[in-house]
Amino acid sequence: MEAAIIAAAVRTGNRKAIDVISGSLERAQAAQDLGIFTQLQAKSALAAARLLDQKIARGEQGGRLAGVPIAVKDNIAERGQAMTAGSNMLFGHVAARTATALKRLQAEGAIVIGRTNMDAFGMGSSGENSAYGPTKNPLNTAHVPGGSSSGSAAAVAADIVPLALGSDTGGSVRQPASFCGLVGLKPTYGRISRSGLLAFASSLDQIGPLTKTVRDAAIVTSIMAGYDKSDPTSLVDLMQPFTPKAKPNLEGCRIGMPRQCWDTNGNNAVNNTVRAAISKLEALGAIVVSLEIPSLTVAIPTYYLLTSAEAASNLSRFDGIRFGWRAEADDLLQSYVATRSKGFGPEVQRRILLGTFALAEGWSDALYRKADAMRITMRAEMDQALEAVDILAMPTAPTPAFKLGAKTANPIDMYRSDIYTTPPSLTGHPAISVPAGTVDGLPVGLQLVGKRGDEAAVLRFGMAVTGR
Repeated sequence: MEAAIIAAAVRTGNRKAIDVISGSLERAQAAQDLGIFTQLQAKSALAAARLLDQKIARGEQGGRLAGVPIAVKDNIAERGQAMTAGSNMLFGHVAARTATALKRLQAEGAIVIGRTNMDAFGMGSSGENSAYGPTKNPLNTAHVPGGSSSGSAAAVAADIVPLALGSDTGGSVRQPASFCGLVGLKPTYGRISRSGLLAFASSLDQIGPLTKTVRDAAIVTSIMAGYDKSDPTSLVDLMQPFTPKAKPNLEGCRIGMPRQCWDTNGNNAVNNTVRAAISKLEALGAIVVSLEIPSLTVAIPTYYLLTSAEAASNLSRFDGIRFGWRAEADDLLQSYVATRSKGFGPEVQRRILLGTFALAEGWSDALYRKADAMRITMRAEMDQALEAVDILAMPTAPTPAFKLGAKTANPIDMYRSDIYTTPPSLTGHPAISVPAGTVDGLPVGLQLVGKRGDEAAVLRFGMAVTGR
């Protein structure tokens, strides 16, 4: 059921929050074999539901998300709850505060039932790089749900919760949304405060929702959005209002299809399915045009160089002294070495090494600075393209969900899963993935990218595709 419908029923007293939360926890317990949660919070969730029911019984307002059960990715802080980011490095770490985005949802009546599994520190595209083991796709348990917000996507796809929070650095909300047949939104960089989100690559990280409907994604994002003095990169300007219409008038609107995302990449069946979804927009009056964004061809190396460099810096604080787990050793240096060698998994170590190398004296000009210059070029080309069209359209991922273990032996092949989602992350543009159809019985997503600051456009076009 949609979050908006649940909240309306709880606010009016037609449903009790305690019943909604109890049902959600029961479904979570029944789905333990999927590896969705790192921790369930039954005690605190049921207590919050009781308090909410008492509040509503007194005639007080329940909030826009009254009694809605939500799941939260394990890199988004909630005070008093464990936050491990899917890594042994943070084993035993308890958050001292609550992320601003989550605090705003809770103020509107949302209730957290648990923390979701993820690729360690957000580094992965399949949900297989977690210290807790892999998450399975509820639609086909032999396949991955996508990553790194694997548990959040699976929690919604398995009907445990109507919405979940993920974080998106290069596609970690949108790609699992595609693999699980969901709506996943990455807002404009800065639209949602990063305060309380564990940093991976600070210039790209964004919190975003995973939902069943565009309507729910719009509600949740509008609640989380807004300036936060704890995050100086958060945007001061207000998010544009969005009025849901199942069939909006798109007469004269222009949809750009970047040739670099259609001619040479991906699976023909995926492309055909996504193109068929775009035809729904044409039926509402939109005009489809082909255009060129040359820099998209180097999105993957640009993304992995920049994010690995930022990760190497951000993760340098995890040394076993100030945070989390610590390995015993004979001296301080050996303690550092043993802690980081055993605490970080192979993928995290790989990216730290790549990032350190990219920043090293003698190599930073050839690697990091060149990648940063390409990001600037890509942003300018995307802005220019979006002056000519209202929205950009492309597949969210080049394939449907692949099988567990299919790409773990070849990191480069795994990285290519992000080929379409990395550009909007690098440039800060808002992007949404909506269900486009299926290929071989597995979902595929259509990605829509809008002008920076214009979440309303991607929501509008997304709803035109899905109708809800």
